[in-house]
Amino acid sequence: MNSTSSQKIGVIGGGAWGTALAEAYAFSKNQTLLYVRNPDITEEINNTHENSRYLKGIPLSPDLRASSSLHDFEFCDVLILAVPAQALRSSLNDLIPFLSKKNPPLVIAAKGIENTSGFFMSEVVQSVSSESPLAILSGPSFAHEVAAHYPTALTLGAQDPDLRLSLQKTLSNSVFRLYTSSDILGIQIGGALKNVLAIAAGVVIGANLGENARAALITRSLSEMSLLGKTLACTPETIFGLSGLGDLLLTAMSNHSRNTSFGMALGKGDNIDTILKERINVTEGVHTARSLRVLIEKFKLDLPICSAVFSILEKKASIQDTVDALLARPLKHETP
Repeated sequence: MNSTSSQKIGVIGGGAWGTALAEAYAFSKNQTLLYVRNPDITEEINNTHENSRYLKGIPLSPDLRASSSLHDFEFCDVLILAVPAQALRSSLNDLIPFLSKKNPPLVIAAKGIENTSGFFMSEVVQSVSSESPLAILSGPSFAHEVAAHYPTALTLGAQDPDLRLSLQKTLSNSVFRLYTSSDILGIQIGGALKNVLAIAAGVVIGANLGENARAALITRSLSEMSLLGKTLACTPETIFGLSGLGDLLLTAMSNHSRNTSFGMALGKGDNIDTILKERINVTEGVHTARSLRVLIEKFKLDLPICSAVFSILEKKASIQDTVDALLARPLKHETP
């Protein structure tokens, strides 16, 4: 992969995140192509340079092109997978027949754990396409800010050091800064858990439990991230970096977050199914909570906040009973 000249970058996923990433790469003067299933959205992006369904009011570069045909992605130098986590496997299966012999790197920009297998996103990709070079892109990033070219810093993970450096040069620009890491699994733990934990943070605010409670919850959420990371032999520093602490802070502290706003609605007493039906974008934490519960039971982990979210979503536990149960836990030393 040549990192010194303009690259042809393909982004798979025409939602808010995929469109924002494609806009960031087009801004870097790379030849950028965005795969969008909906032909109406494809036409809108190409003709009016906007994705009004997912990023209304944000102008897109005239250099960004969209396509609803995977044939057009056959000769891309890099492919970014920016689809919802539960759709990654099927999207990749659709894409595989069109991968060229140059075997381009696959950069995963999805955050979550697959419900059917319990796999993290890298494991999903490896089970479908074991020969493709693999990288992870994750960190604190709202799509509308990335698309508007606000300063953003993310973590780019890959085990191959040459691939890390090459992708870092290709995918960074003056306002989109990438830091590298070899801890692929640790990066994904932060990206997956923060969505579940942000639901809990939203519940705290929706139920009028106060900012003290939200600060305490976010701090203890970091402890739960660290415990899972330690269990899966990840690098501790990863959890305290952009893909862990950084993403948790952004997601759990802002009403712009899909997961936090979902939790706020729950905290106010709204019905789960009604909230989800009214949303265009996927609330990843709802799906990840189910998969995470399997990991908790498999490794016998004490992750009370994540478990509480699962109980509210899947067992229909009441908010008040769940809060009371958390506050009634035995007092303990803060650090293990």
